[in-house]
Amino acid sequence: MNFVVSSTSLLSHLQAISKVISSKNTMPILDNILFEVRDGKIKATASDIETTLSSEIETESISAEGNIAIPAKILLDILKEFPEQPLNFDINTDNYSIRLTSDKGEYSLVGQNPDEYPHINEIEYTGKTSINTSCNLLSDAINKTIFATANDELRPVMNCILFEVSNDNITFVASDAHKLVRYKRFDANAETENKSFILPKKPATLLKNILPKKEDLVKVEFSENNASFVFDTYTLSCKLAEGKFPNYNSVIPQNNPNKIIIDRNELYNTLRRVSVVSNPASNLIKMEVSSDQIVISAQDLDFSTSGHETLECQYAGQELAIGFKSSFLLEILSNINSDNIVIELSDPTRPGLFLPYDNENDAENILMLLMPMMIN
Repeated sequence: MNFVVSSTSLLSHLQAISKVISSKNTMPILDNILFEVRDGKIKATASDIETTLSSEIETESISAEGNIAIPAKILLDILKEFPEQPLNFDINTDNYSIRLTSDKGEYSLVGQNPDEYPHINEIEYTGKTSINTSCNLLSDAINKTIFATANDELRPVMNCILFEVSNDNITFVASDAHKLVRYKRFDANAETENKSFILPKKPATLLKNILPKKEDLVKVEFSENNASFVFDTYTLSCKLAEGKFPNYNSVIPQNNPNKIIIDRNELYNTLRRVSVVSNPASNLIKMEVSSDQIVISAQDLDFSTSGHETLECQYAGQELAIGFKSSFLLEILSNINSDNIVIELSDPTRPGLFLPYDNENDAENILMLLMPMMIN
């Protein structure tokens, strides 16, 4: 088995797929990357059993086809030190010895039997649903929602993103029980009745890192237990989260008579300054709203620190004071792409809604929700 490949091309693809590999693999073979060399291409695959990511890499030449599993860490560490140049891989498929030849030298490695590598979980074709959408759209959806996922071992479904697919839109939802994001796209749909799946955080993070920011198509297929995403040179397949996603619509308040319109950047920068003097355990900031202004304040009684700033805003509603966790509020503001935002409130004990005032994309609908904190 022999092939020649660009060092930088090989490195970039392997760095992307190697992020799948777990540091706590129960199967030693999963510390390797599987190489399948045939039809003028290299297919490189990494897996942790739950999630599998593969990529096709163009070769400069192939003189003999075959498969080999190569230790990921040492191969990546070697490739990182090479400038751009062709590398020759000469592999003995009888004893899995690898000879890597560069312009100036030679390296010897030992691979493993590729037959020991687990097979990728294939999508079950019974009841399979297919969607074609753009890489750019899927990337935006994951970036807008993944920050709101939880890290909850007791409720793993909260660590995921819910995909709801219908024949007129796709809705993406994430929540950690403190904040919630609902992101709808009306320029994406499927020729199907309402269906949904729950994507775990790890494959979602992998997609976030490798999805190209362009209008190329990504093919999404899912069944009851598995999903796959095919785009560019990559194929990601994963097991879906089991369980039922909470009824998120029931926590979104429908009657919010108090509405604030305010400059997003000004509010964001003010929060960053005022939160410095908040209690580090709670990060509580207080918002007091009246007819044409909002007062942002925080204090830490343990260290006798406090601060407040007053901002101009447009406000329709009764005077009220409400508390929020500043770190959560800053996350929400940094994920809304609008110069001005709308904050809808009902009372200090119910969630606040955060919406873009100027929506640049008519096909996009985003709603962010934040639970309030008790003000002492």
